[in-house]
Amino acid sequence: MAGIRLQPEEADLTQLQTRATTADLVSDDERSVAADSWSIKSDYGSTLDDDQRHADAAEALSSANFRAASDYNSDKDEADGEGVASMLGLQTYWDAAYADELANFREHGHAGEIWFGSDVMDVVVSWTKSLCIEISQGHIPNHVDDVKSEPGEQGDKYLSSWSVLDIGTGNGLLLQELAKQGFSDLTGVDYSEGAIDLARSLADRDGFSNINFLVVDILETKVERQFQLVMDKGTLDAIGLHPDGPIKRIMYWDSVSKLVASGGILVTTSCNSTKDELVHEVESFNQRTNLSQGLETRKDQVSGDHPVFRYLNHVQTYPAFMFGGSVGSRVATVAFLRS
Repeated sequence: MAGIRLQPEEADLTQLQTRATTADLVSDDERSVAADSWSIKSDYGSTLDDDQRHADAAEALSSANFRAASDYNSDKDEADGEGVASMLGLQTYWDAAYADELANFREHGHAGEIWFGSDVMDVVVSWTKSLCIEISQGHIPNHVDDVKSEPGEQGDKYLSSWSVLDIGTGNGLLLQELAKQGFSDLTGVDYSEGAIDLARSLADRDGFSNINFLVVDILETKVERQFQLVMDKGTLDAIGLHPDGPIKRIMYWDSVSKLVASGGILVTTSCNSTKDELVHEVESFNQRTNLSQGLETRKDQVSGDHPVFRYLNHVQTYPAFMFGGSVGSRVATVAFLRS
């Protein structure tokens, strides 16, 4: 999912922030179609039973006292509506969106939308580069925003060894920007075949044919290798807008935890969740995992004795925008370290 289909001049992120208008709400028929089309075939053989994973996630959601991310206190002005679904959570929406963008590319050479805008993408890329260099040097940074990346070849010698996966890659432009910074082992996955066709076409045109793109549904991942760096720029947001969003978010964390190598990092960028909400969601995942493994977890130790992910750091500065007379930032980028 490369992005929300905002017009380039729109600076705010209200299309996902408002979750859904009356026009966005899906009917029962649309939900049925979406459920049928959620899965997508790929060249990889799956070792996962999706029906069983869906049942396990539903059981975990109904039996445990884990609050949804939007239930936590945050810096949002208004509370999110509960159970609100949007067309942005359906694969049918993204298939249609990328069919349009692919046609625009073939006719006019347009690259398509950049999710959250180019300014946010630049921040994510430069911040992630600094974070990876610090970790490669044996440091676990506390203030990544203050880190100055090593220039040129000095930085490249660290970054070229990092394997990178971009989930919900969309048009693949995030991976192109990472390649410009020195990352070379790059893979992008998306469940929309149109998105992958567009990403491959853009990469070939722009001289990044070394980037590997695959049609893969992250919730039914067939990718068997693990990566040192996994990027998510808005995919968790879109998954949360599916009619079965809460269940699918649980499935998301189960899948992503299998893709991040031990000692690797997950960098998640969201406009629907704050930094604190993302951290709480990861802590809930850690607790569920510990309980499922039969490990004792004290109530005051939410992340457990054996957390799968640990909070590492977050971007503390973002370009501000004005909406409704108020100025603020609606984007959070958080890094988690895989144990």
